[in-house]
Amino acid sequence: MTRWLWLGGAVALAAIVAGAFAFVWHPEIARIAPPATDSFGSALMAEGDNLARLGNCAGCHTADPARPLAGGRALATPFGTVFATNITPDAETGIGGWSREAFGRGMRRGIARDGTNLYPVFPYDHFTHASDDELDALYAWLMTRRAIANQAPSPQLEGVFGFRPLLAAWNLLHLDQGPVRPDPARSADWNRGRALAEGLAHCGSCHTPRNRLGAEDKTRAYDGAMTDGWYAPPLNARSPAARPWTADRLHVYLRTGLSPAHAAAAGPMGGVTRALSEARDEDVRAIAVYFASLMAQAPAARQEEAEPVDRQAIARQAHPEAAILFAGACAVCHEAGAPMMQQGRPPLAWGTPLQADNAHDTVRIVMEGLASPAGSIGPTMPAFADLLDDRQLEELTAYLRARFTDKAPWPDVGEAVARGRAR
Repeated sequence: MTRWLWLGGAVALAAIVAGAFAFVWHPEIARIAPPATDSFGSALMAEGDNLARLGNCAGCHTADPARPLAGGRALATPFGTVFATNITPDAETGIGGWSREAFGRGMRRGIARDGTNLYPVFPYDHFTHASDDELDALYAWLMTRRAIANQAPSPQLEGVFGFRPLLAAWNLLHLDQGPVRPDPARSADWNRGRALAEGLAHCGSCHTPRNRLGAEDKTRAYDGAMTDGWYAPPLNARSPAARPWTADRLHVYLRTGLSPAHAAAAGPMGGVTRALSEARDEDVRAIAVYFASLMAQAPAARQEEAEPVDRQAIARQAHPEAAILFAGACAVCHEAGAPMMQQGRPPLAWGTPLQADNAHDTVRIVMEGLASPAGSIGPTMPAFADLLDDRQLEELTAYLRARFTDKAPWPDVGEAVARGRAR
């Protein structure tokens, strides 16, 4: 009897080991010769170009503008640093040897051609929702880019987080595969916008908070989150915007990076709007329709259009030194009557960074300046990180909050300045 018990236990253990192995092991998909650039139709490549701009592929996969999509850009995570991979059709260091099957597996399941797991800093948890037609088009576009030889550095992750097989468990917990199901009660634009936002545009990757394992917290979708040292604000009823985001306003903002009723895109969002400016207009409009519906119950949408707040006397009394700094460094552009303001630029009081729950974006803009998301025709702002010391930066930031909003002072200005200096 004991012998049979031992035998049964051994069989059960073998079954468990085999099951675990099958769970974490993925077969390599054979290399192919890079497809000829003339093997794809022009319409398919045009659609791929549109989808690549909607997903801003170049934003993450380009470290050197002279070598687009060749990877190498450092992407910080709470667990260490991951480097974006080369997605040009180079046969050795890029994806030139990837078949359409291998590409689809990588996009939908986060598994590379050689069977290794991809880290979810690559947002395959969103790309998994893309349709076959979308993946066909994106594959065609990528395979017709300029092949560039560039081996991305290996990830620099802490402890067990560098053990790739553990990502199989992450996928089991957090990867929800399949298309985004349309809502028959909504318009075609709304459903298209949602499918793009949840899919290839992966908006939640920046705007949704994450749990301890680095997965998006779906119970707090679009509640706002820190991304690459910037605060991506809420895109739902928690939006802190001083004026309502309508579909028309969002459409203009996403296409140009500018909104006369809000402000200019800053930080990573600047790159997103530059990519969207070259995407198909009806797709950008659909995204705007979707997010305008999510923000329809935000405080600004439930009140009259706000006039700009300017509590200059109160702010000057609380921060006298900062008032002098503002007069010398900022007023030439931002004071009422300044030439830029006469050109229709929005007042500081309408910008979301000053309305947010934390000081991070305001500090980053003051320190790093603002490159126009709309090219040479848009506004630019110089950087003040080398001109102001930490105390002056803290005072000026506090002054801006006190003068141009009616909200409580930020408690984290010093922390935001320290984080900005550390980058």
